[in-house]
Amino acid sequence: MFGLWALSCLINKDRLKIEANPLSTERGKRSINPISGAEESGSALEEMAPLLQSSQPWVEKYRPKQVKDVAHQDEVVRVLTNTLETANCPHMLFYGPPGTGKTTTALAIAHQLFGPELYKSRVLELNASDDRGINVVRTKIKDFAGVAVSSGQRQGGYPCPPFKIIILDEADSMTEDAQDYRALASRCAKFRFKPLSEEVMSKRILHIGNEEGLSLDGEALSTLSSISQGDLRRAITYLQIIPQEVVDALFVACKSGNFDTANKKVNNVLAEGYPVAQMLSQIFEVVIEDNDLQDEQKARICKKLAEADKCLVDGADEYLQLLDVGVATIRKEDRT
Repeated sequence: MFGLWALSCLINKDRLKIEANPLSTERGKRSINPISGAEESGSALEEMAPLLQSSQPWVEKYRPKQVKDVAHQDEVVRVLTNTLETANCPHMLFYGPPGTGKTTTALAIAHQLFGPELYKSRVLELNASDDRGINVVRTKIKDFAGVAVSSGQRQGGYPCPPFKIIILDEADSMTEDAQDYRALASRCAKFRFKPLSEEVMSKRILHIGNEEGLSLDGEALSTLSSISQGDLRRAITYLQIIPQEVVDALFVACKSGNFDTANKKVNNVLAEGYPVAQMLSQIFEVVIEDNDLQDEQKARICKKLAEADKCLVDGADEYLQLLDVGVATIRKEDRT
C-alpha cells in the first residue's frame, strides 16, 4: 500500500503532504496529559498511580529527531537538508510504503525549523483519529493558517521562518470532499520513500536491542526484518512485545475479582516500562482464547479494550486506561 504526506503537511498511511503557509496564527496545540496527581504528595490518587512516568513505545523513543538521521532515504535526506539550510520550504508530498520514515521526516522538519518553544504554536498535527472532513478543512485548518505570524527571526538557534506547518497524517483517510489528490500533487514537491533493506533494518533493530539490554542473534534479526517487509515501525513494535507471563499475570489478577491485586499488577506493568497499547493488544488475544469466559463477557471486555485503545491514541493516561480495562474484567460477572 502507498500513503500520502502533504509542508503546509499531508500524510496518509504511505503518503505525507507538508504545506508551508506564510499566513497563520499563534495558537497553542493540545498536549498529552501526564499522570494525574503524581506530584501531589499525600494524595489518595498518588497511592494508586505508579510513581514512574508512563511507558513510552520504542517507536517514539527511538524516532530520529533530525532529518539527517532518517535511515536509508539518502536522496530525500540530501534534498531536505539543503532546503532546511535556507528555511525556504515548498509544499511537499511524501509517499511510499509504511514504516519508511515519512512521518518522522515531517516531524523532524518542523522541530528543526521552530525548536521546542515555537513548535506548538507553529505546527498543527491532524492524524487518523481526528475528524478530517471538508468542514475541518474549511474551519480548523483555515483558522490556523489564516492569520500572519511575525517576520522570521532566529530564536534559540532555530531559523523560525515566517510560516506555519500543517501536518495531515494518513491523508488517504480524509473524506473524498476534503482531498483532491490531483490538485495537491500539482502544487507539491514530491518525495518517494523507499522500502528499507534487510541490512538497514537489522542495523537499527540491533541498536535498539543493545540500548534496551536485549540479546539478538543473527537469525532473530533476519526473521524480524523478513516478517516486517521493510516496515521499520512494525519491526520495532514486534521487538517490544511483552512477555506472555506478564500478560497472563495481569489477566489472572483481574479475573480474581480483587481490585487491589489488579491495581498492583497494573502498577507493575507500567513500572517495568511495558507499552500499554501493546499490552491491550495482547490482552485481547488472551480474552479471545479464554475458555472460562462466555461470548457475551468476551464482547464486553473487548469493547472496553477498543475504547481504551482509542483513548490512548487521543493522549489519555496509560495507567487509568489499563486500570479501566482491569476493572471491566473484574466486573464481568456483575453485568447483565
